[in-house]
Amino acid sequence: MQAINSVSPRTQSFLEKEERYGAHNYHPLPVVLSRGQGVHVWDVDGKRYYDFLSGYSAINQGHCHPRIMQAFMEQAQKLTLTSRAFHNDKLGEFAEYITNFFGYNKVLPMNSGAEAVETGLKLARKWGYEVKGVVPEKAKIVVCEGNFHGRTINIVSFSTDTDSRNNFGPFAPGYDIIPYNDIHALHVALQDPNVVGFLVEPIQGEAGVLVPDDGYLAKAAELCREANVLLIADEIQTGLARTGKMLACDHEKVRPDILLLGKALSGGTMPVSAVLADDEIMLTIKPGQHGSTYGGNPLACSVAIASLQVLVDENMAGNSAIQGEYLRQSLKALNHPHISIVRGKGLFNAIVIDHPNKDAAWDICLEMKENGLLAKPTHGDRIRFAPPLLINRSQIDECVDIIGRSLAKWA
Repeated sequence: MQAINSVSPRTQSFLEKEERYGAHNYHPLPVVLSRGQGVHVWDVDGKRYYDFLSGYSAINQGHCHPRIMQAFMEQAQKLTLTSRAFHNDKLGEFAEYITNFFGYNKVLPMNSGAEAVETGLKLARKWGYEVKGVVPEKAKIVVCEGNFHGRTINIVSFSTDTDSRNNFGPFAPGYDIIPYNDIHALHVALQDPNVVGFLVEPIQGEAGVLVPDDGYLAKAAELCREANVLLIADEIQTGLARTGKMLACDHEKVRPDILLLGKALSGGTMPVSAVLADDEIMLTIKPGQHGSTYGGNPLACSVAIASLQVLVDENMAGNSAIQGEYLRQSLKALNHPHISIVRGKGLFNAIVIDHPNKDAAWDICLEMKENGLLAKPTHGDRIRFAPPLLINRSQIDECVDIIGRSLAKWA
């Protein structure tokens, strides 16, 4: 059956304008949002929804968190940008805070998540040539099938998603793609002496919240140490309390050689990302060899400190662990015939829809929208459920009820 897809004339006017003047590089749900607070968003007609995507984990702290907004507004009235041609009075404070917070010698601040990934890759290659001693222009980085690390030409060069790659070549060399969650394949790939890094998502988000076997990350870290290869953890979606720990790597007590952060580092206010590593790695990059006009701007630094502190002060990792487990159990208790899998960790979850209609997951998301909950399918049959980390049990009960009612038409 087709889900309800009703939009008001006011909403339709916004959709038509975006369709006419904007690039057609996204396929969003037909809802136009104008306000957010905590776990909720409101559309232009005043209808309230639960946000079960959280800006792809960029809004872990909830929409417009008052402490983050206060830090943003106070700094925005003083100084927003200097570029790195000059020092500013917030960058050193931020660098000290975040390196102590995660236990690394140095941080390199950037803006988008893709920029953080590119920075991590450049660092690994620089280290490979200047510290490990790899032959110039021969460095390789091992990546995983099903990965999603961004959409730059270099990053899609090692994507296995046809939509990301089709007609965007030629692609950059230097990558070895292996199956995800396959320790033997990693062991074989690391035998190549030209391998300088292993780039991995602790949980694959865009692939549908694929959680690897227990011990996978710990064993991967061990193999990388033995092979003198850098473990590069892309925690842009999984980090910052999303999975019930501050980092998803923390579940297995793994300390990556290069840590990539973004999204919720700004609490959803602006693009802020960070790359953390120790001196042996970070100091291979010299002045003029890498940078960004906006990277480390004082507004971003102030917001990032507030965003991290909110996670700690409000124990959002702990709440994510508790409420995430409750959400998964509640979804399983629906016992719906077309939910084949419920999986996740913390409040990073997904269901897999088993239905002959290939558009079933999309239509279910439209039905949930009508009932007051916003989520989005990925790879056709998977729907992510990732609400802000301050959600409580009674709100989850209400959301599971919405999900159940929306699925009822598909029994």
